[in-house]
Amino acid sequence: MSPRGLRFYTPADYVRRVLWALVQPLWRWSPRLCWGWRRMVLRVFGAKVGQGVRVYPAARIHQPWHLVIGPRCTIAWNCVLYCLAPVTIGADAVLSQGSQLCAGDHAIRDPEFPILKRPIVVGDGVWVAAEAFIGPGVSIGDRAVVGACAVVMRSVLAGTVVVGNPARVVGLR
Repeated sequence: MSPRGLRFYTPADYVRRVLWALVQPLWRWSPRLCWGWRRMVLRVFGAKVGQGVRVYPAARIHQPWHLVIGPRCTIAWNCVLYCLAPVTIGADAVLSQGSQLCAGDHAIRDPEFPILKRPIVVGDGVWVAAEAFIGPGVSIGDRAVVGACAVVMRSVLAGTVVVGNPARVVGLR
């Protein structure tokens, strides 16, 4: 059975989640080129955001206080960053439209069905192509490529190209 701290949100988490929800209309309606404003909003909510990061207004980020984004990254339209645990994105990474990073799941065999929080690390220079899914506890090595619509549930070595569901290695970058 998992420790209680991994199952439930803290009261502070609930307060932060409500405040973050209140900011979402301003986030979603902000003009595309307001990169600096969205970086500032993420920082206000505890995210560590590098210089030159471009987060599109249609990106959905849950619990940004668990998010670290390296410099010059792009997080495109309709990306979902579900940051139940720390999500770290390295420098110069690109998350293409519709890609999803999910740092949480459930203990399916536990009758209480607790939430499990497992961190995700995306290395420097990684490209996560359109509609790809990166699961909890996964690390993507530097300069790796995750192909469109791939489902990655195991870590990927640096410089590796993976595609498919489940993701499989098809080459090197």
